[in-house]
Amino acid sequence: MKARLYRLNWVDVVLNALRIVIIVAVIVGAFNTITSGKYTTDQWISLVMSGLAQGSIYALIALGYTLVYGILLMINFAHGEVFMSGAYTAYFLAIYTAKKGWLDSHPFLTILSWMALAAVVSMVVAVLLERIAYRPLRGAPRLVPLITAIGASFFLQYTFKGFYGSAFRTYPEVPALKGTINIGGAEIPIVQIIVFIAAVVLMVGLYWVVEKSKRGKAMRAVSENKEVARLMGIDIDKVIVFTFVLGGALAGAAGVINGLYRPQGVNFFMGFFPGIKAFTAAVLGGIGNVPGAFLGGLLLGVIESLGPNLVLDGLGIPAANQLKDVIAFTMLVLVLIFRPQGILGERLAEKRA
Repeated sequence: MKARLYRLNWVDVVLNALRIVIIVAVIVGAFNTITSGKYTTDQWISLVMSGLAQGSIYALIALGYTLVYGILLMINFAHGEVFMSGAYTAYFLAIYTAKKGWLDSHPFLTILSWMALAAVVSMVVAVLLERIAYRPLRGAPRLVPLITAIGASFFLQYTFKGFYGSAFRTYPEVPALKGTINIGGAEIPIVQIIVFIAAVVLMVGLYWVVEKSKRGKAMRAVSENKEVARLMGIDIDKVIVFTFVLGGALAGAAGVINGLYRPQGVNFFMGFFPGIKAFTAAVLGGIGNVPGAFLGGLLLGVIESLGPNLVLDGLGIPAANQLKDVIAFTMLVLVLIFRPQGILGERLAEKRA
């Protein structure tokens, strides 16, 4: 017993030392960067807005992770490919509508049609995943559906590679989204503002569904206790399918928004890194917590945008802007070490953990 306590104490010492080192490094790097005057206020505002736009995409994908976890207590690692399937399919509609001139004459209705197609495709893929890959394993140990999700991820990647090829595709430019708006002296691209507003609108809609609708109340009941919800007459399978439908629709919409924001990145592998980062955002905000997932996505985007310039540059690290992915995955590790329940999450009771 003494040896065990001694070992635990050393673990605490090491973790606290690591926490102090990280805090000192962040403070020193930020202080050096700010006092150097290398970046202007306009540049900082531009970086924050860029981070909010990218974080909005992470947030929409993260909502799918957190919805499924809240109901099934499993991580759907194939969700990045659900995001990819809608964005990749909608690309072909985007090219067709651009050639027909509809994008120039009715830009917002045309973009809504892209989002509708992407949402439908992603919903179908998500529901098929639940029905074929996850439902038969519902009573299995947690490691089994996790491995299945990873296998499903690779299956979807190479299935869509077979459908559409391996080349990178580019969404057409939207003339209505070109230009900038002056905010605090900084010229912010209109597309970044549209991306952020669209994400907030979708988040508000999801929150209303979960908190106010009858189906949302059933989702919360199933999340709390499946057996009691079943005794109260709730169809568990229908609630789970509806959860995948919601997550898939948000992922499809996020895919089109990503295509508008970063039009050059559409291919069969496009869901991998955003999927991992969205999972990081869900963990950061509190996995299973809907507002937390959205907040985590926005925070991750801002940290990813500001971190290289604010901290790494001040520490003298070369090519700091190439380390955005390192910052995101370091955030995941740090959250899992120091606050595994996330910002808005709650510690699970032992019987649910």
